[in-house]
Amino acid sequence: MKIKMILPALVEAKSPYWRPIKYSLFPPLGLATLAAYCSPDDEIDLQDEHVEELRTEDSPELVIIQVYITNAYRAYALADHYRKKGSYVCLGGLHVTSLPEEALPHADSIFTGPGEDIFPQFLRDYRNKTPRRVYVNTQRDLTNIPPVRRDLVKHSHYLVPNSIVVSRGCPHHCDFCYKDAFFRDGKPFYTQRVDDALSEINRLPGKHLYFLDDHLLGNQRFAENLFDGMKGMNRLFQGASTVEAVLRGNLVEKAAEAGLRSVFIGFETLSNQNLLQGNKKQNLGKDYAAAIQRLHSLGIMINGSFVFGLDEDDKDVFSRTVDWAVGQGLTTATFHILTPYPGTRLFDSMEKQGRILHRNWDRYDTRQVVYQTKGLTADELKRGYDRAYRDFYSWSNIAKASWQHKEIRQQLKHFAYAGGWKKFEPLWNFMIKTKGLNRMLPLLESILSTVNKEQKVGTSPLFPAIA
Repeated sequence: MKIKMILPALVEAKSPYWRPIKYSLFPPLGLATLAAYCSPDDEIDLQDEHVEELRTEDSPELVIIQVYITNAYRAYALADHYRKKGSYVCLGGLHVTSLPEEALPHADSIFTGPGEDIFPQFLRDYRNKTPRRVYVNTQRDLTNIPPVRRDLVKHSHYLVPNSIVVSRGCPHHCDFCYKDAFFRDGKPFYTQRVDDALSEINRLPGKHLYFLDDHLLGNQRFAENLFDGMKGMNRLFQGASTVEAVLRGNLVEKAAEAGLRSVFIGFETLSNQNLLQGNKKQNLGKDYAAAIQRLHSLGIMINGSFVFGLDEDDKDVFSRTVDWAVGQGLTTATFHILTPYPGTRLFDSMEKQGRILHRNWDRYDTRQVVYQTKGLTADELKRGYDRAYRDFYSWSNIAKASWQHKEIRQQLKHFAYAGGWKKFEPLWNFMIKTKGLNRMLPLLESILSTVNKEQKVGTSPLFPAIA
């Protein structure tokens, strides 16, 4: 059977105003995971529109399309196109789970929630000529998932082909989080078996890994055993955590010893009232500065995430946040305009208040204002958001943030990573166009491998590791 799997491009990825490199980082692991359930005799074509032109003149028997909010209209158009050609079309993903009634007219079958149990069931039904219109996830178990079909991934198109996911969901429930809607009917957070995760890691070539898990340190026992198993593998990896997990016990020391060199952390806001509004209780009362200092003492770079537009924000929130992030020596920062995604508690609350301005999903990209603001006008919010990015990534602030580190090696590492990521757009674009992006990986590994000269990984001067 000929099967086509498609990740349509997010609308912002095709805009001349946004950075192509941001959409050429990771391959579509979700589709490659589903592909592992197909028969070895199936002919599978996996296409990611972010890194290649879609071929739509073909006529596969089965088409699987992954739908996010800002690629929804493109996904529906592709679905309609292939259905007219006689293909059987399935839609799944975050947006389909949030709005199944919107997606259903464009598909022969839809999948809601994670696909580990429903996609194999669909394949059995389809081969028996009894497919259902709607498949709803009911089981949350990663015990018997087959190895990801990485042979279908066009590795040279991505900066980080060695991405991996060893858990699903998150133990926390922020009101604005899109993923919370995806995992709402069942266990919100669950992991692979450690041995299975280590086996998947062993399959990956080279040194560098990027864990795409929402919270790599979310299950302490799992994370401890994973990091213990990774010691001696000579890996360098990046992942995501919370302030609370960084401050808890000696888990982050174990991560550093296993090879953690960069971590994404959702600080989101410096206001306790905003944390309460967003139900980000895990950040309340936590010492951000202590967590940052602990990470820096271990040679771990930080990508801080911040949300603008929460109800307590004022006109100074942008400069205040940038100054704080620079003063704390954050290597990179990701800023967002608060976006009420359908299916989240934030959306439901704003809809009841009459604050949702429209449902043009193309504009729900965390870069545009799509709700009635408080404290700031929509124009003030948009201009402040744009200014925050310009100011944080100015050469002067990159240098200033670099100087917050005590060791010259860490200062140089910070400057090279932040400057290289944001200030060399022509080089990134050239590497993307020539399909040589993966050739930049050794440079990334070189920067990540730099640690403090006098540092013994596994020991922090502020938080000594427990022997």
